[in-house]
Amino acid sequence: MSFFSSSTPDSNLATAKAVLSTAASVAATAMVIRSVASEILPPEFISYVRDGLRSALSRFSSETTMVIEEFDGLVSNQIYEAAETYLGSKISPSTQRLKVTKPETEDTFILTMERNECLNDVFNGVKFNWVLVCRQVETRLFHNPRDMNSTLKSEVRSLELSFHKKHKDMVLNTYLPFILREAKSLKQETKALRIFTVDYQCMYGNPNDAWTGINLDHPSTFDTLAMERDVKEFVVRDLERFVARKEHYRKVGKAWKRGYLLYGPPGTGKSSLIAAMANYLRFDVYDLELTELQTNSDLRRLLIAMANRSILVVEDIDCTIEFHERRAEPTPFSSANNNDRQVNYCAFALPLSVKTINLVTLSGLLNFVDGLWSSCGDERIIVFTTNHKEKLDPALLRPGRMDVHIHMSYCTPCGFRQLSSNYLGLKEHDLFPQIEEEIQKTQVTPAEVAEQLLKSNDTETCLKQLIDFLREKKERQELEAKRKEQEAKDKEEQQKKELDDGGKGEGVDNDEKKSTTELNNTC
Repeated sequence: MSFFSSSTPDSNLATAKAVLSTAASVAATAMVIRSVASEILPPEFISYVRDGLRSALSRFSSETTMVIEEFDGLVSNQIYEAAETYLGSKISPSTQRLKVTKPETEDTFILTMERNECLNDVFNGVKFNWVLVCRQVETRLFHNPRDMNSTLKSEVRSLELSFHKKHKDMVLNTYLPFILREAKSLKQETKALRIFTVDYQCMYGNPNDAWTGINLDHPSTFDTLAMERDVKEFVVRDLERFVARKEHYRKVGKAWKRGYLLYGPPGTGKSSLIAAMANYLRFDVYDLELTELQTNSDLRRLLIAMANRSILVVEDIDCTIEFHERRAEPTPFSSANNNDRQVNYCAFALPLSVKTINLVTLSGLLNFVDGLWSSCGDERIIVFTTNHKEKLDPALLRPGRMDVHIHMSYCTPCGFRQLSSNYLGLKEHDLFPQIEEEIQKTQVTPAEVAEQLLKSNDTETCLKQLIDFLREKKERQELEAKRKEQEAKDKEEQQKKELDDGGKGEGVDNDEKKSTTELNNTC
């Protein structure tokens, strides 16, 4: 019994040594063969043999692999970029290696897969395996002018997606489109918003250089706007409905855009509402100054250069541009037959009080907002602001151009409570009823109320100063109203007096004419 117990471990140890020795010999032989083959055989032949073996083995496998390369010829592969963004959000804590980047224009870190790393994803109960494959190439033999780093590296990247063969249709029709949508949403959520203005020196060159921008860090949100709650909720619902109705706009045959008119006194929060819309939708803002443009072609050029998912802002349109319908004055280039023709043109105030006829016409602006050129882009919002809605041409105000009209009113009790929450952190106070009563009697803007709330660090003092300010402002407004009323009365009496004097003068003239006639008859 002791003989067998001592001999069995010895025999097992000898067997293990033999197996390990054989495995080591095979591995060493394989390494030698691989190194010799790589030295003697051309890379093309090795790649051909490897692909052949892989193809032969795949015949007996139920797995399908899709290769998604970084570039499709000389252009970027949209699926690769989307998959890279999507997989960055799926990296698990167990991932051993990952890559972290931060573009200069972004606010957040971007996580992506490191080379040769694997990542598993589950979609609709189906498991998918992703691998980032990087292969080395000779830089002098591989150059992509669209990849600015291609001259600095000798690496070609691709993603390999493996899954069961029976799910091929689902991958093409459902999974990959889902990844494209998710990647688009992730980029919108994490990107740094930018505000652009026109670069007039580069406007006539490359269209991509027509706008120059910087990061937009405006803190305004719908939660902090000093507006009536129902108005804010209406705007949010309208924005959400707009961005979700791409197919609906295409179905009804309309360009995917939305026009807003914000009108009201200065200081009522029009610019803050625009910033809140941009922050909510994660849309970039394009600020257009119409007075600097010379022709309708400039409008079209700038429209083409705008990106999708953006907000175009034309502030104070009643002040920056005046459309007049007047008879065109004769010019050396116009014939006498055209002297009486009605034209629309823009008159701009220039130095030395000189008025020049600009070639940006009302019809050009209308075509820019709602014509054929307005369809050159998707998911765009156009916002006009004005302090005097009544000064705008009715053609601009109709639906399709300014679809939604939002009145930015003076401060209301609801707006005051929002400002108090923003600036003082107060939801309720004993002085609130008194302040709200004064606000209802006084025309005061949210900007004026906000300024008063900044004047003291003590809450009680701040609110009392606001009450005094509201009372003083109400008194000034009452005095101003009385002054205007008296001026109107004086003007009316003056006009009545002039009419009376004119009637008496006419009677004297008639008597003189009658006397002269009688004298002539007598003679």
